[in-house]
Amino acid sequence: MHKPLRIAAVATACAVAGAALYGAGAATAGQSTANSTHEPYNIGLLTKDIDTYYGTTLDAAGVYQASPDSPYAKDLARIDAAARKYIDKAARKARHHGEKPAVVFDIDDTLLLSLDYEKKTNYTYNGTTWAEYVNKADRPAVFGSAELVRYAEGKGVEVFYNSGLSEAQRTAAVENLKKIGADVNLDAGHMFLKDKANPPAYLAECATPGTWNCTTVQYKSGTRQHIEDDLGYEIVANFGDQYSDLDGGYADRTYKLPNPTYFVS
Repeated sequence: MHKPLRIAAVATACAVAGAALYGAGAATAGQSTANSTHEPYNIGLLTKDIDTYYGTTLDAAGVYQASPDSPYAKDLARIDAAARKYIDKAARKARHHGEKPAVVFDIDDTLLLSLDYEKKTNYTYNGTTWAEYVNKADRPAVFGSAELVRYAEGKGVEVFYNSGLSEAQRTAAVENLKKIGADVNLDAGHMFLKDKANPPAYLAECATPGTWNCTTVQYKSGTRQHIEDDLGYEIVANFGDQYSDLDGGYADRTYKLPNPTYFVS
């Protein structure tokens, strides 16, 4: 996962703590940093607000976990309930029109929670430590995520993954998703990861072998276009914790999951 703009939620979480800022619907361009002469929100208070939002606790193994009765968990439950109703209806409608319905999931902080890494690095990003963390393949599930993956599969909807993780992290991602119970379509034909050395032909406008100039939106929307135009699916829903997971089209509906710990442009 490349985080070009990993921000300690100064832009997003000031209003997040305790409030349900996140929900279903089309993504907007609302995640930008403010330019103001006013003093920014105090970062010490901000991290406390983030802890309150997640209900952050340190378990017996020394891992920071989110609480299942936290505001974060409640926001996720509302999104999950709405998504299930929509997927059921959209799948039936798509099949009625002779289409093959599909859903697309981001992975980091959409399916696998990275709160422990964020807390222990004080909400900063380092490529080496992040890779080590991912390769442990022991991140907990985002509440309800594995169940939603299986629900979509049970409704006859094809499940795809569209992640900023690198191709070198594929084995760890598959192992971790299996651990949380999201063992659905984890093959290379359904899980799309960044391959900067050998990018796919459908990203030719921004990437060639050895040269990667794709923005997150170009990479993710280009992959969704490939799923629709080349593979023949109708993406009825796209799930992500970043607006850049969702922008760029090629999905009937988008679902923005809460994440006040970093921002990816």
